[in-house]
Amino acid sequence: MSPAPAGSPSPVLAVRPSASYGITMRVRQQQRPGAFARVAGAIGETGAILGAIDLVRAEGGGVVRDVTVACVDAAHAEAVAEAVGKLDGVTVERVSDRTFLMHLGGKIEVNGTIPVKTRDDLSMAYTPGVARVSLAIHEDVDKAWSLTIKGNTVAVVSDGTAVLGLGDIGPEAALPVMEGKALLFKEFAGVDAFPLCLATQDTDSIVEFVTAVSPTFGAINLEDISAPRCFEIERRLRDELDIPVFHDDQHGTAIVVLAALMNALRVVEKHAAAVKVVVVGAGAAGTACTEILLAHGVSNIIVCDIEGALYPGRPGLDSAREALAARTNPSNERGMASDVLPGADVLVGVSGPGAVSEAAVRRMAARSVVFAMANPEPEVRVEAVGGDVAVMATGRSDYPNQINNVLAFPGVFRGALDVRARTINEEMKLAAAQAIAGVVADDELHAEYIIPSVFNREVVKAVALAVARAAEASGVARRPAGGTAEAN
Repeated sequence: MSPAPAGSPSPVLAVRPSASYGITMRVRQQQRPGAFARVAGAIGETGAILGAIDLVRAEGGGVVRDVTVACVDAAHAEAVAEAVGKLDGVTVERVSDRTFLMHLGGKIEVNGTIPVKTRDDLSMAYTPGVARVSLAIHEDVDKAWSLTIKGNTVAVVSDGTAVLGLGDIGPEAALPVMEGKALLFKEFAGVDAFPLCLATQDTDSIVEFVTAVSPTFGAINLEDISAPRCFEIERRLRDELDIPVFHDDQHGTAIVVLAALMNALRVVEKHAAAVKVVVVGAGAAGTACTEILLAHGVSNIIVCDIEGALYPGRPGLDSAREALAARTNPSNERGMASDVLPGADVLVGVSGPGAVSEAAVRRMAARSVVFAMANPEPEVRVEAVGGDVAVMATGRSDYPNQINNVLAFPGVFRGALDVRARTINEEMKLAAAQAIAGVVADDELHAEYIIPSVFNREVVKAVALAVARAAEASGVARRPAGGTAEAN
């Protein structure tokens, strides 16, 4: 959309300004009473949000400031700078994109954990002392868990074919996303993660590569690999490797969706076994959400793809969707998502904007629950239907109840690594969902707070402990929850 020119009334923006489209303008203007008020007014009239104002220097009757502004998109940012630059006595010396500045040089780096300042340090960290450690691992490979980075390191693997809402953009373009994932692993769970973006989309090649590098890592996080290849890649790697292989686009999303649903159903006083759920989207996330909801006891689920509801025998289904159709839609309902949505208790949207109509949402059952998680535009507009449903959640941070994978994957991997798990199974995923839901106390739970904040540091602790205990109970842990690494 094009922002209104300076001097016109502030527009009502369809999308809210965000720091992700933030800019910092270096503005020079004459020092006179009310001078900056004109700059602030011009910014406000475009519909942008004024943030920090930092004095750079004062000189020769003028002043230079860095002005930070949140915008809707790149075009909006250009319009804001243009509106400010048109003011008499004001010069915009430069405009910096805050997001691009954050990414300059990458977002992660490798740091040593020990000093190498003397000959003794060198002789123990490297040759000749390191040879003794290598021989110890040669005699007992399990010692790699405690004597190398393996025990706290995750590979974040992508081929760049299904990145965010961008699709197939290639491995180089996927790298900033995978770096961000690695950064979140470290920030929230203390896990060292490294991005591996692959210049191949061949399933066999990806499986062979990950298998070959797996000795370095304690777990594998598959990310942004398109369906249906992601299903086969994960299945084959899980069969091949004795460390966890976890496709976060599937299972991270599913875990947080289940956690949110557990608490949402408490708010609306409904039970999982009695509700009708419509899942809109039959890709990686939709499939995993359906699987975890079935495991939790939801039996009446209808999954819809772009052609409508899945049902046994529907023409054109691939093997993955055929399997899904066989386990869902018990009443054999037909039609598009908006056709099967009336009367449903829960909508889980993992597709794209406009996937369901506002009218269909309004015809859902009383005290309905809507998770519209497409980004940046949800399946149905919050402003249009928020007052018609009992609980609304999205994938966005600027609305209540953000369903975000960050609530799941740091704690899931932390717990799995802590017990040196061989896999991440259904018991561990269900435990993670229950732990996330449990962070919201009974006296805090309400329609706009069914899921904790991603910045709540108690989430990772709770999830890690629950996952570790579930791994031990289900027999996939190499050591008990609460165990410690051996020194030699």
